[in-house]
Amino acid sequence: MKATQFFISTLKEAPADAEVVSHQLMMRAGMIKRLGAGIYNYMPMGLRVIRKVEAIIREEMNRAGAVELLMPVVQPAELWQETGRFDKMGPELLRVKDRHGRDFIIQPTSEEVITDIARQELRSYKQLPKNFYHIQTKFRDERRPRFGIMRGREFTMKDAYSFDRDLAAATVSYQGMFAAYQRIFDRFGLQYRAVAADTGAIGGELSHEFQVIADTGEDAIVYCPTSDYAANIELAEGVALLDARAAAGQALNKTATPGQSTCADVAKLLGLTLAQTVKSLVLATDELNEQGEIIKSTVWLLLLRGDHELNEVKAGKIEGLKAGFRFATHGEIDACFGCKPGYLGPINMVKPVKVVVDRTVALMSDFVCGANEADFHYTGVNWGRDLPEPDLIADLRNVVAGDPSPDGQGVLAIQRGIEVGHVFLLGTKYSKDMNATFLDVNGKPQHMVMGCYGIGVTRILGAAIEQNHDARGIIWPEAMAPFSVVVCPIGMDRSEEVKVAATQLHDELLALGVDVLLDDRGERPGAMFADWELVGVPHRVVISDRGLKEGQIEYQGRRDVEATKLPLADVLALLKGKLKL
Repeated sequence: MKATQFFISTLKEAPADAEVVSHQLMMRAGMIKRLGAGIYNYMPMGLRVIRKVEAIIREEMNRAGAVELLMPVVQPAELWQETGRFDKMGPELLRVKDRHGRDFIIQPTSEEVITDIARQELRSYKQLPKNFYHIQTKFRDERRPRFGIMRGREFTMKDAYSFDRDLAAATVSYQGMFAAYQRIFDRFGLQYRAVAADTGAIGGELSHEFQVIADTGEDAIVYCPTSDYAANIELAEGVALLDARAAAGQALNKTATPGQSTCADVAKLLGLTLAQTVKSLVLATDELNEQGEIIKSTVWLLLLRGDHELNEVKAGKIEGLKAGFRFATHGEIDACFGCKPGYLGPINMVKPVKVVVDRTVALMSDFVCGANEADFHYTGVNWGRDLPEPDLIADLRNVVAGDPSPDGQGVLAIQRGIEVGHVFLLGTKYSKDMNATFLDVNGKPQHMVMGCYGIGVTRILGAAIEQNHDARGIIWPEAMAPFSVVVCPIGMDRSEEVKVAATQLHDELLALGVDVLLDDRGERPGAMFADWELVGVPHRVVISDRGLKEGQIEYQGRRDVEATKLPLADVLALLKGKLKL
């Protein structure tokens, strides 16, 4: 293709509202144009990248046995009301009415629609397993869309849904999709990790996220460099940091700590490490009547080591907290502890509360905690002597770098990542809600066991750029680049020799099936080179009159520091080697 036949619109400076690198570079490279908050036009250069991504996804999904269909963007509310998500999804679900006043939604995902298809079409165990997928526009009404296409409101996703006769068969389907995702991200040429993850609002039995490694990522990925262990921070297991509880070595003492209301301040005042303190977090759960009014509240006390942070996802898995919790009000705290926050503890409470103790805290001895009296803490606190043995011990904390790996194979490290894919083993969550059944081998109806598999197609572009860029612009992995090779003739309009050589190389590459662009715009060399470094084309060939007189051209890879000169006759072989043709 010739540049004059294409559409190229680059900017020297990014718009002021472009916050992250991927947003800035995509705007400058003319790949996207903002239409509204979190809504973008995908311009020809950006669309070429999207189509490359989609092609790889389709090839691997088809290879894995999935069947493509297309579900609508606008969906009847009745299906979402069957699962209860029409109300539960909250304001992110865009609800609309048609001219007849009927409720519809703009889909953020398609579990309900695909389950409706399955319950109508898959009636016998002989039709299972089955996996359907589509690549479709999604809309989530984000409260604060930001970071360009990384957290926009309208985006493109690939959804796949598997249907099986039982959990064992569904696990096989899940593993097949997991392997397909690995092939997809390997082909993209991105550095990524597949990590165990929480099932979140979608629910289910098993879940993994595919995270592109990037320092600007919003997610924390926990992994063990010396084993295969990897998990999202929300799910990473925090093992007890003590092998056993030491015998009490100190007497219990009520110690004055005037004005010191944080564990850090108390530790500093007493000359102790933060790891010798215990923090108290107070939660509450509510029992509601049919009108949604609170009829009863229960207060919970969670105990963590002073240098650890509460993992709310883990807390939400504790029996009694699964239905939802909130942080207790000052009134509730005062009623149970007789004291303001900052001095709370498990000794001498005014009213009994449910106590949950983190694994590490359960093995601590001679620790410091609040005395339930302003300006006082207890020192030398020990289980069994000053406190009853904990009834409920749980993993409550976020892990930190250097913690032992749960698999016993080393210590944990943490890096940042951008979630671009997620696989779920849903079980019968949706098939039960929507009564999606099949007749088993005995002729009895059974609920289908489902899996759900998503890839953020447009988000992958942003993630790839966050991982691959430099001061000059984007550095696309080969498989995702809008063009693989750009031929840059200098003085093409003035030199017939340059024009002939550039056109011949372009045509030869085109005949080999290479995505090649001939820049025939007549731009100055500096501006021309800057454009293609910004856009991120992996391979650049420069042909000039002076070089041809010397029998040479210049080749430069996008990651190369400088150009390499070589004979014109050798450039095609060089590019074929680089492109693995």
